Amino acid sequence: MKPFRKHHLLKILEDGGNSTLPLDAFLRDYFRANKSVGSKDRQEICEKLYGIVRWRGLVDAQCSKPISWEDRLKAFLQFPVKNVETLPPHVQVSFPKFFYDHLVEAYGDAKARAFCLNSNKQAPTMVRVNLLKGSRKDLFYKWETEYDVSLCKHSEAGIIFHKKINFFALPEFKAGLFEIQDEGSQLVASHMDVSPNEHILDYCAGSGGKTLAFAPKMGNKGQIYLYDIRPRALIEAKKRLKRAGIQNAQVLDDQKLRKKGMLGRMDWILLDVPCSGTGTLRRNPDMKWKLKLETILRLVDEQQKIFHQSLKFLRPNGKIVYATCSILPEENERQIEHFMKKYHLKLESPLFQSFPKDGEMDGFFCAVLSRMQK
Repeated sequence: MKPFRKHHLLKILEDGGNSTLPLDAFLRDYFRANKSVGSKDRQEICEKLYGIVRWRGLVDAQCSKPISWEDRLKAFLQFPVKNVETLPPHVQVSFPKFFYDHLVEAYGDAKARAFCLNSNKQAPTMVRVNLLKGSRKDLFYKWETEYDVSLCKHSEAGIIFHKKINFFALPEFKAGLFEIQDEGSQLVASHMDVSPNEHILDYCAGSGGKTLAFAPKMGNKGQIYLYDIRPRALIEAKKRLKRAGIQNAQVLDDQKLRKKGMLGRMDWILLDVPCSGTGTLRRNPDMKWKLKLETILRLVDEQQKIFHQSLKFLRPNGKIVYATCSILPEENERQIEHFMKKYHLKLESPLFQSFPKDGEMDGFFCAVLSRMQK
């Protein structure tokens, strides 16, 4: 490895390990601040970086303490490891013991091991065609002559890119014909079975990814409201909505959300709640090393508070969709059991749960709930 690239790799590993930002966000800021790191440099740095972070548990087992990041890099460059089967199960799959034991308790040894190994692989890149502006068929036929692409198996708007490209430079992106979105996330949005003229509240909207996915069903009729406690995310949502040609959506601040006219008015509410992100570890493998039991408990409490706060906006016959990018039962199935019992709700359809698999979608969960009629 060239000294220049090695210097920046070790710097990222050191500083990134002390950052509260997810790895992808830290990298974005680092490369913006270090313009001298070219595209080929970034490619090798990221390849080594993600490999070390994913396999840190197994890497550390090959090092003598105290362990430096330079020690880890040297050990990683000597992969594959021999006699892996002699190591403890959580080290074999490079997961923290607490996390691995938690998975085994929830899913058993075989499924826990498969989840860990699949989470250590590179995530596929998927896009969602904007059906408000065109068809998947037309865009796929155009791209298949230029790129290595295939159709997603489950999402009717999804296309897989088997090699990464600069999507943001494509004229199709600038024209709002597609967005980057995992197939699992697309399928969560598809559970929003919305119709024209309805009122929809995306309560934890972020930058609007799932609104962008379900909005074409409405044909720019009715009204979509996007709310989030992060103003910067909503600024990005406005840009994406404009690019996608979605004209029936508005962003709400706290003052607008509290208006009396909003209460009991929504036909649909989407709650894509803050969660552990355990279904998307392929994209941010550093998160598995930061996850703690107290974090999970805090998130469970926060999810329940958000659900309680949002329910007052739902009309009597409306539906509320609870979603996460987690695979942990306490954030998913157990929460739904809690909500159904506390608020007298019923399931409108079977629960949706996906798990990371090689070349396939990330781990997502969602449930569609409505009030039981008295």
